[in-house]
Amino acid sequence: HHPSLELLGISTVHGNASLAQTTANVGSILTAIGKGDIPYYAGIAKPFCRNAVHAPDIHGVRMKSSANQLLGETGIDGTDLLPEAVVPPRKDMNAILAMRHAILAQPAGKTWLVATGTLTNVALLCSAFPEVVYHIKGLSVMGGAVGGGFTQAPLGRVKGEGERLERFGNSTPWAEFNIYCDPEAARSIFSNKELADKTTLIPLDLTHQVLATKEVQQLVLYGSSASGGVGASKIRHMYHDLLIFFAHTYAEVLGITAGPPLHDPLAVAVVLSDHLSEVLLFDDRGGERWHVDVVIDGIHSDVNEERGQLGRTKIAKVGQGGVRIPRGLDIPMFWNVVDKCLTIAEQDPNSMK
Repeated sequence: HHPSLELLGISTVHGNASLAQTTANVGSILTAIGKGDIPYYAGIAKPFCRNAVHAPDIHGVRMKSSANQLLGETGIDGTDLLPEAVVPPRKDMNAILAMRHAILAQPAGKTWLVATGTLTNVALLCSAFPEVVYHIKGLSVMGGAVGGGFTQAPLGRVKGEGERLERFGNSTPWAEFNIYCDPEAARSIFSNKELADKTTLIPLDLTHQVLATKEVQQLVLYGSSASGGVGASKIRHMYHDLLIFFAHTYAEVLGITAGPPLHDPLAVAVVLSDHLSEVLLFDDRGGERWHVDVVIDGIHSDVNEERGQLGRTKIAKVGQGGVRIPRGLDIPMFWNVVDKCLTIAEQDPNSMK
């Protein structure tokens, strides 16, 4: 709903929940915010060469209230305000082909590709259609974690280990979830020089600086006088519900109690920071660029010895080219933009009332 952005389409992917559930979630959100005309496609259901893994401990499961019987992973829990999708996902072509067509239909150097989940779709797109890599303006990825003092952001604790072990990731002590789900897909992206040079990576080291504190939660619910928000609208209630649920699960699983981090919108904000009409500054220390490698040894497992450091992102500074990894941003400005977009959404005549 930002006036400077045009959303060309969405492809869903396995990750927070099953592909069927994440696809249903997209349709529901688009209906809620009055954007049912945006095309969306069901993407890839599993990683390159592994079984799919999901995150019900963070993103929720649906339960029967009477018998407490598990019905399935929702991938987006905490609210009963999400409507049923008005428009189903499109099936006129494969999701990867639809992505290619949508991007190449735009002028070269104009379109951004934003990845807020597992990277399987993006990796397949860039592998099958390398012309896309040269055509896009940039790729913004929410994923990965550096650790080791890269920023001062709290990365949480290893549950059951107190403060003895440094945590790098949110899925395992070493790995962020989006990268952990399909580490081979992530490695294929970061090892592609042409693509890496256009990529901005938004790791936990940045997202954990942008915490939805109690003050921010009130801003989301009621809006600010500057934004002209109508206050506590149905859309704001829905997003507030989701934040509160995420706050509870993040505190329980990772021990971060000041408020939940806002991951995915930061990847979208990268596109705004590239737009002349929006001054939303990301701090990359004057142009730092990095080689990013992903650990692919190990298996998806709850056993540390079997899993190892699977999905860990390791970085090394390079002189030129390489992936951009911001260390900070203008946080108050970011929340102002979120508030602005919520105000526009709630005033949309097609959004839920």
